[in-house]
Amino acid sequence: MQAGAFGGVEAYFSRIPGVESVTAGYANGTTDAPTYEQVCTGTTGHAETVHVVYDPETVSLQVLTEHFFKIIDPLAENRQGNDVGTQYRSGIYYTKEADRAILQQVIDTEQEKYETPIQTELRPLSNYYLAEEYHQDYLEKNPGGYCHVDFSTLADFDKTGTPSAYKRPSDEEIRAKLTDEQYRVTQQGGTERPFTGTYDDFFEPGIYVDVVTGEPLFRSADKFDSGCGWPSFSRPIDEEAVLKFRDTRYGMDRTEVKSRSGRSHLGHVFDDGPTELGGVRYCINSASLRFIPYEEMEKEGYGDLLYLVTDAKTDKTQADS
Repeated sequence: MQAGAFGGVEAYFSRIPGVESVTAGYANGTTDAPTYEQVCTGTTGHAETVHVVYDPETVSLQVLTEHFFKIIDPLAENRQGNDVGTQYRSGIYYTKEADRAILQQVIDTEQEKYETPIQTELRPLSNYYLAEEYHQDYLEKNPGGYCHVDFSTLADFDKTGTPSAYKRPSDEEIRAKLTDEQYRVTQQGGTERPFTGTYDDFFEPGIYVDVVTGEPLFRSADKFDSGCGWPSFSRPIDEEAVLKFRDTRYGMDRTEVKSRSGRSHLGHVFDDGPTELGGVRYCINSASLRFIPYEEMEKEGYGDLLYLVTDAKTDKTQADS
């Protein structure tokens, strides 16, 4: 990833739980093994880049990319902070073609915030050369060194990498609180039989939370009948609350979705949803969810989310008229 001078970017990503290593280097240029001085001339085509290695079971590519956009100005062309030049262009360079769809989705979501096109480039990684040793762990070696990166968004993570409001219970507690079916689906990546789940043909107003942690995941207003036999949603309440992973099991290439705080297997996401709803279908197991009716949200501690259940408000308005 490229977000300006690599010292601050390296330090930022190295502090995210689940990131195993970060190095600073030069990527996607036209010369071999360039030096820092050569890259600074702007004639090598290289971008100052950090290479991030992470554990997808702890932090997803989606979350990492969303946090990348929290430390850059995506509208800036060939510039970040006080750093100016083509080597400071913002970019995301991937090594697996399967990752491109996830990266593009995050970029498209980011683009919705702006009227002008964002300048962040998305390209395959064609080459990467480690920067000189004095660039590695730069801020650790130079605590007072220049850094344009805002580290405050790291507060999104606690020491376990999960939002502090919703904690994953111990394995023993999870086993004790779930039914055999819920455990098989959420903890072992299972799938309930189609048309058997509690929420397949269910459209009451309310929200759906992670059965393990209670973290809000989906709302009734985004639920639709896809005819597939599992609950279908056009989007989650919070994109960051649903993590995406490549799933190549059973001879298929799919995108698995898990809950952020509980790491519960939820189901899969497909791009065959209704066009008028955004074209996305989150196909979710009922066993992974607990439904909170609109009337009980306040009592259950979700009163601050009542505004999300627009279908309940509409029904009440019609009933009162």
